[in-house]
Amino acid sequence: MEIMMFAHSGSLNRGCEAIVRSSTAIIKEKIIGSKVYLASDRPHTDQIITSLDKIYDGSKKQIKKYSLDWFIASIRFKVLRDETYALGVIEQNIIKHIKDVDVVLSIGGDNYCYGEQPSWYEINRRVKAQGKKLVLWGCSIGEEDMSDRKLEDLKLFDLILARETLTYNMLRNKGLRNVKLCADSAFTMEKEELPLPVGWSEGNTVGLNFSPLVWKRNKQSQAAVRELINHILSSTDMTIALTPHVIENDNNDYDVLKTYFEEFKHTGRVILLPDNLTAIQYKGYIARMRFFIGARTHATIAAYSNHVPTMVLGYSVKSKGIANDIFGEEKLVLGIDEISSGTKLMSKFDEMVNEEEEIKQALKQAIPAIKQMSYKAVEYLQELN
Repeated sequence: MEIMMFAHSGSLNRGCEAIVRSSTAIIKEKIIGSKVYLASDRPHTDQIITSLDKIYDGSKKQIKKYSLDWFIASIRFKVLRDETYALGVIEQNIIKHIKDVDVVLSIGGDNYCYGEQPSWYEINRRVKAQGKKLVLWGCSIGEEDMSDRKLEDLKLFDLILARETLTYNMLRNKGLRNVKLCADSAFTMEKEELPLPVGWSEGNTVGLNFSPLVWKRNKQSQAAVRELINHILSSTDMTIALTPHVIENDNNDYDVLKTYFEEFKHTGRVILLPDNLTAIQYKGYIARMRFFIGARTHATIAAYSNHVPTMVLGYSVKSKGIANDIFGEEKLVLGIDEISSGTKLMSKFDEMVNEEEEIKQALKQAIPAIKQMSYKAVEYLQELN
């Protein structure tokens, strides 16, 4: 089976890296002889994933003004309101490889949470026009993200793999019958344990991940997290390891966390992990933490999968759905509106500390079954042939 992944923005988002890395590993483990290719917006960032058979430049092409393509695209849009020609040119770097593979995987997890995606709709249409299998791999979608146009696109897929039950139930309720339930492949991802940095307190370090994405959506959250840091420093003897997980321009966790580090480094109990580690290296550090607090979903998955009690600064259906599948409730997940309050964050942190052993036991019981659900995705993929 020859498989091409697309809808991947690059591996400076270590969550995207985790999806590609872990998905490639479980596919190759279970489908003997399979080949996995990746079409990436930033292919140079993906060279760290050596298990891929090939990495394509999947970036968008520009249509030059007054070129033949520009004239054709303009006329078709003005006369017929048809954007498919233009989109076909723009996405040519991906479309040209469809003919060479058996299955095309749309990856990225929450890509369908961010409005209409006409470029992907056009790629999907062309995959089916060429008679190839089309799979939406490990997705989360909220009911509020759905539209008639998106629903029509989702009907094109041969298989939709929902990575948590909230998404699965919502899509089934929309009448889609091509949906199966799995878990995020990153639960199965390996880890690499680098030497512990100076200042790390073994067995007594709490990780903290915070993102510009959350801060932009709730400006008060930055002050609330500051209150939480003060609370941890004053009420415990733990070290805080500030942990970036996305290091893209204009969406860089490290920039936000460095501000906190500069403010609290004088305490000698706050350290900042580097901004150049891979997903498996961050997972190696997170696995050795006592607690974890995170805004980025795949940073929290790294913690959950190593039985680290975790508090999620959640902002979408995926955080709630994943926690629900692990604990049977939205355990220690705070919605975007709840993280305005330092008092709320401190209360939830205290709850996590007080229930440390119960949470660890719940994770030890649940995670093996969650990992099995990650592998179910490959079983469903195999059944397509």
